[in-house]
Amino acid sequence: MDTHVRYGFMEPSTDNVIVRMRKGQNISGFPIGIIYIDDVYYPMIPGNIVNGYTFDFPTRLMPVEGLDCPNLFNTTEGVEQKVYEACKKLETEGVRAISSACGFFGNYQSQMSEKLDIPVALSSLVQLPWIASLLKKSQKIGVLTAQKESFTDALLDSCGVSDDIKKRLIVKDLGHEKEFSCIIEGRGEFDNAIVKTEVVSKALEIIEDAPETGAILLECSDMPPYAYAVQAATGLPVFDFTTLIRWLNNAVTQRPYIGFI
Repeated sequence: MDTHVRYGFMEPSTDNVIVRMRKGQNISGFPIGIIYIDDVYYPMIPGNIVNGYTFDFPTRLMPVEGLDCPNLFNTTEGVEQKVYEACKKLETEGVRAISSACGFFGNYQSQMSEKLDIPVALSSLVQLPWIASLLKKSQKIGVLTAQKESFTDALLDSCGVSDDIKKRLIVKDLGHEKEFSCIIEGRGEFDNAIVKTEVVSKALEIIEDAPETGAILLECSDMPPYAYAVQAATGLPVFDFTTLIRWLNNAVTQRPYIGFI
């Protein structure tokens, strides 16, 4: 950490301190940086990680230029370098932690956390070890993903998911559903009510297959708009990119407590 750069909450009592910007930094006040897939075409409704109304704190969005879903999902050669360049730019701009807007960026979680000097959580899947620790060992964890074919052991390994936890996962795929598939295929529009129904139905399939399920994780950054409906239908804790990013934000934006005693 650069000790000459102010890090922390500024209040009237800190008005008399010297502040300094990093070389190359020309913006500030963005605690969380979020990389996203550049080449997509579908609605980004509130709750989506790249919708500006999703969070009540500022996030700095950064495209991975030229990246599309097939190349990210299939870990095509050259994608890692593009991901690094986008993350490095965010770090240079002064964000305090980096996440993403697709769970499959997790293929590069282990690499980016080593290469960068700030916390990195590129996939909602990094929450799996924590979720597992909250539950009985006999309980399952349901996961809803945008594309099961790309939900690989390598992805989970990069996100720090152990073999024991992998055995506890019940994974359901939304990528082939009538309306949700718009996100993969880039059709530009979807019926939001039907998408919600599709997501909830898959969550209920998890409970039907494994009644001992103790929590549900939404891998895809387009699923948080339906997290409340999943919770209402299943009665379970639901984790997603918003729980991850809010957790990151709370860690890097600690504020002093004020009040009377």
